[in-house]
Amino acid sequence: MSTVRLLSDDEIRRSPEAWAVFEDIRATRKSDFVNNFWRALANDPPRMRSVWEQLKTVMMAEGELSPLVREMIYIAVSTANGCSYCVHSHTASARAKGMTDGQHAELLAVMAMASQTNALATALQVPVDDAFHVK
Repeated sequence: MSTVRLLSDDEIRRSPEAWAVFEDIRATRKSDFVNNFWRALANDPPRMRSVWEQLKTVMMAEGELSPLVREMIYIAVSTANGCSYCVHSHTASARAKGMTDGQHAELLAVMAMASQTNALATALQVPVDDAFHVK
């Protein structure tokens, strides 16, 4: 259950700043669907605009990582942070960008392996090798 009201389009239209972000989300994503994350953030239009602009820069701008790889990283970090909403939304986004069942299975295997070895290295307090330090 949300800790803030999820605003409807009619409620969001009352705030020109929030409505402008909603229109940009729809235009950028080429979809009429605006998910609950943005409906919650619409309670704070300046914050919503800031987060949307950052998200466009990180997730949608041209760069070295493909959009699919970015989504897969988002899934991994969201899992590590325990954000069920983000795991679901970014898994759906990754699938829309072409993630196959096999890629998803490999992603989960890498995440599980990293979790296991991270826990072991942390518990053992293994010092970082000199060869791994930036020189």
